[in-house]
Amino acid sequence: MNSAQLHEEIKEANLSYMLLAKQMIQDDKASSLFRLGVSEEMADLIAGLSPAQLLKMASSNMLLCRFRLDEKLLLNMVTDYNKDRMMSQAHAAILMAGRPVEALAA
Repeated sequence: MNSAQLHEEIKEANLSYMLLAKQMIQDDKASSLFRLGVSEEMADLIAGLSPAQLLKMASSNMLLCRFRLDEKLLLNMVTDYNKDRMMSQAHAAILMAGRPVEALAA
């Protein structure tokens, strides 16, 4: 994949992410704060973006979203395919909910 293709893929991913994030915030702000891992202030900023601003942000050459599963334990809980998968995912969600938003955004 060359640089131009990579930039187009990033742009497409960014646009999809921003549109999804804005829709989630508009539909259910409380759950979107947890699911997106953003503060209420950031959610308000995203919800207030115009279509032109969304497109401008999406055209960045950096991914706007990032992996929040930076701990091996959480990653294993989400990806483990054993008979207690539902319990593992629920436990991971509880652990993620207990982390301050500022720690996720850093």
